[in-house]
Amino acid sequence: MAATRDAEVRPLRRDAADNRRRLLAAAETVFAAHGLDAPVEEIARVAGVGMGTLYRRFPTKDALITELVRELLTDVLRAAREALAVPGGDGLEQFLGAAAESHIAHRGCLPRLWSSPDTDALRQEVREVMLQLFLDAQEHRRVRADADISDVDLVLWSLSGVIETTHGQSETAWRRGLAIIVAGLRPAGGALTEPALSPSALQEIRGRTPTG
Repeated sequence: MAATRDAEVRPLRRDAADNRRRLLAAAETVFAAHGLDAPVEEIARVAGVGMGTLYRRFPTKDALITELVRELLTDVLRAAREALAVPGGDGLEQFLGAAAESHIAHRGCLPRLWSSPDTDALRQEVREVMLQLFLDAQEHRRVRADADISDVDLVLWSLSGVIETTHGQSETAWRRGLAIIVAGLRPAGGALTEPALSPSALQEIRGRTPTG
């Protein structure tokens, strides 16, 4: 009898998993096209499921957005950890490129990337690995000595802006932007005259910017 019940349950579990994947893919598509104000009814329509199915998987729109953000941050964290193995201090540059690719793949949830309240632990992990990559790049003189970890945030914000601005015209313009930024991070003769963002200012900005 138990085996029979298990056999009856498994298809439902597969269906639930399939519906969840379809809803997340549809949400990404709809939010990328229309922004986070897009109605959940449109997401259900694109996913090909009823509203009841959507609400069983994600009781609120915020729950759906949070899961998209979690997936994106998980991708970014994976890329950051992989970059730690890159020798010679070049891991930071590899990470920035991979992070930009993840941003493109998950454009729909970028406005909540660094401010979704339920993904604080993931964000903290990303920042900790970013710091390791930054310090390694400085130690190997791949990044100028007067650069600051907050400058990595500036780079990510800049890349997100380029990705949003050039979307529909070029999917690779960000690569040129990143090359220019990385060149500016390299050791140079002249010192940076503008001070780095203070930790308190950085925290404030992270709480209110779409991609900070």
